[in-house]
Order: sequence, then C-alpha cells, then structure tokens
Amino acid sequence: MSAKDIFHESVRNALEKDGWNITHDPLHLKVDDIEFFIDLGAERLFAAQKQGQQIAV
Repeated sequence: MSAKDIFHESVRNALEKDGWNITHDPLHLKVDDIEFFIDLGAERLFAAQKQGQQIAV
C-alpha cells in the first residue's frame, strides 16, 4: 500500500462536505492475481432515484 499524498485529507474533506460517505480508506480491490489500492471509496444515495452511486478516487 502506498503512502497518502499531501492532497488526501483535502480530497476526503471535500467529498464529505459534498455529501459523500467515505466507505473505504483505502479501497482494496483484487482482480484475478492483481491487487489494487485506491485512495478512497465513497458512496452517496440519491433519494429521488433510491439508488446508490459509487465512486473510487
């Protein structure tokens, strides 16, 4: 896993202020034999659609 850069907390705070719920810090994915570490995983629910929208940053 890599070290967090100087923008990590700023991006996290901006996402939270915009209504995103941070679900993973970091987000770990494994596809076949390849592992990925993405800085943040977040989701935001849209009540009008009643669906979840997910992003990985």
